Amino acid sequence: MERVSAVPVPQPRAVTADPAPDSSGGRGGRRSLAAALLLGAAGSTVVLLASGQVWAEGRAATGGGALPLTADGQDVTGAPAALAIVGLAALVAVFAVRGAGRRIVAALLALSGLGAALSAWVGATDSTALDEEAARTTGDAAATIDALTHTAWPYVTAAGGLLILVAGLLALRFGSRWPTMSGRYERDGTPRPRKAPRTAPDPDRPEELWKALDRGEDPTG
Repeated sequence: MERVSAVPVPQPRAVTADPAPDSSGGRGGRRSLAAALLLGAAGSTVVLLASGQVWAEGRAATGGGALPLTADGQDVTGAPAALAIVGLAALVAVFAVRGAGRRIVAALLALSGLGAALSAWVGATDSTALDEEAARTTGDAAATIDALTHTAWPYVTAAGGLLILVAGLLALRFGSRWPTMSGRYERDGTPRPRKAPRTAPDPDRPEELWKALDRGEDPTG
């Protein structure tokens, strides 16, 4: 009677699910990057546009009546527009540096937004620019402004500064996960492999000897 040996039956391998993507890593980094770019660019644009609008209106008393005067944001304070330009430069520079340099540039981005917002908020109730305009227009250093009113543009400028501030805070919090603008790095931040340097052909190799004969040269020297 023949003996039947037991043949091992292969068992199916357990299917393991792939780990879920780390939302705090690549996906969170991409979202924070897009948000910072959008908020920083939009905030700087709002500040630059709103600071050129009329912030205050009034009338200067003259001998012949009242002279209407206006003052735009640049007349009141040039700080918001200047800080918005600094913020735009920092928003671009944050991708050109890494490590501690990126944190410093991100802090500069946040501070430029905070400064733009605060200076615009203070300028919302300022009347110095209209007083100076009244003195220059009437030729009377003691001229005063009557019926002084302020528009909403200073607050719009302050809101733009807050957008820049949020962009800077995002860069401080998530900037270490963002890519860097460098020719030696891929989009995922890994260095590109360098090409091996070319070496001079060996004249003693057979294929080099045949090439020399084809060119009419004497390979034996």
